[in-house]
Order: sequence, then C-alpha cells, then structure tokens
Amino acid sequence: MPEWETMHAPVTPMKALRRLPWGLAILALVACAPALADPALWVAKSATATVYLFGTVHVLPDGAHWHDPVLDKALAASGTLYVEEDDDNPVTMQMLVLKYGMDLQHPLSAGLDAADRKRLAAAAGAIGVTGGSTTLNAMKPWLAALTLSVAPIVKAGYDPKSGADKQLEAEFKAAGKPVDAFETAESQIRLFAGMSHALQLDLLHDALDDYARGPAEIKALIHAWLSGDVDAIDRNVDDGMRRHYPDLYRVLLVDRNRHFARRIAEILKQRGTVFVAVGAGHLAGPDGVQAQLAKLGIRTERVH
Repeated sequence: MPEWETMHAPVTPMKALRRLPWGLAILALVACAPALADPALWVAKSATATVYLFGTVHVLPDGAHWHDPVLDKALAASGTLYVEEDDDNPVTMQMLVLKYGMDLQHPLSAGLDAADRKRLAAAAGAIGVTGGSTTLNAMKPWLAALTLSVAPIVKAGYDPKSGADKQLEAEFKAAGKPVDAFETAESQIRLFAGMSHALQLDLLHDALDDYARGPAEIKALIHAWLSGDVDAIDRNVDDGMRRHYPDLYRVLLVDRNRHFARRIAEILKQRGTVFVAVGAGHLAGPDGVQAQLAKLGIRTERVH
C-alpha cells in the first residue's frame, strides 16, 4: 500500500482496496518469513486452455521468499497474467478518489452517533492521521474506512512495491508477457462510492472494529498465506465480515468472485495457459472463486 497518511494522498486506499477490500487492507506485516514458503495454487482446465489460480498478499517484508518449484513451473508455462485492477498510477488514483471519495457538504460526523464519533477520533489519533478526525470528516464513509485500515500498515513502514502481485507483474513484463486485469481502478472506486450509505457505514464500522488488532491479524494472515493454509486465510480475511456484515460481504466479495469466475470461464474457451493472481481472500471460504466456477460447471484442482 502506498503512502497514505493525509487527505492529500488519496491514492492509497484504492491500492489497498484492490488487494483485499473485504479485509480492507489486511495484507501484510510479518516479522520474518518461514524458511519454506508454500502458497496455495489451483488449476482449471478446458480442452484448449489452462488457468492457474493464485492468491496474493500485497505487502511483504524485504527478502521474503515465496516462490517454489511448482509455482515457478506454472509461471513459466503461462503466457498471460491477469490481476485484479489495471491502473495504480498515483495521478489517476488521486483524481478518482477526490471525485468519488470526498464530500465537504456532508461531514462524516453528521451521520455518526456519539459513540462512533468518539471511536473515529480515537482511531484517527492512534494511527496518526494528520488532522485527526477533522481530516476524516471530509471523506465519505468508504474512504474514511479504507484510510483507517491502510494507515497502520503504512505507519509500520511496509512498501507496497514489495507485494506478491507487483512482483508477478514485473516478472511477466520483464519476460515480454502481457498483463491484463479483471477490473479497472475507476470501477473499483465506483463500487465503493456506489454503495448505499448504510453499507458504507458498515464498512466504516468494520474498520473501527479491526484497526487496533491490525498488526497481529496481519501477521497471522501472512503466515497462513506462506503456509498455504486456506482455512486460516478465510478466518482472517472473510469470516468476520461474512458473520457481522453479510450485505457488505456479498457486495465486496461474493459478487466480485462471481465476476472473476465468469471472466475465467471465458478465458477457458480460448487457447493457451493463463496465470490469474487475485487477493488471497478471493480464493478462500465457501464463496471463493473456485466455488463460483463450480456453479458454472468448471472444476478446479489444488496443485500445491
């Protein structure tokens, strides 16, 4: 996730969002990587095409080793990489977030009760948002929520350029292989901005519930990812939102998983081998991309 500590850098929430919006930005932070990394990998096949499915995390410590021979063989065989979102240019992102995420006419606090206003002020102070809750007050609830989720990770000093997805993009581009995406930066931001006010407040409540637990939960998530423990990824990323905010879970996770599955089904009608890298939460739990593919009659197999 990019630098995001004030409203003058509205770029960062979307970079976090495209990684794992359902966990909001719970995507990195681990003191050290295990000696043997073992991230999970799946494959789906048709008569003419092969699609590998790989869940990513998006901020990793320097020197983290997450490649293995099975993964490297799949990458070498793949002619195209698909990621979630197509553009993280800072200028583009800033313009989009300013357009869809700021609301000076309707202060955020006006839609919150006294308890939530107090929680918002405490969270802003704890994570060091410049201007505190006054800064957040100019944002729509979805943007304030992502700011609260991203800021602790940025404050910890982790570099978004180190994430697994960014490394994969660099590898494919260096090899002269095309990189495509399932979503655009604008479609992602419009998804958040287009949610009802009630759902945006659910997102904010989710962020207020979780921000203080961020570092410990992130460490657990990264350990689960490196170990290939998909059940633990589901518990860390998806389960809380599924239980406490089911409508938000449907919009941010289930509906997008269905979209990804439909795109993969189209790819399988073509020819060749493709590598799909999306946030690890999309490939975990009962509503993951694999489950959506099964509803379309497409079988996936875990190969690592």
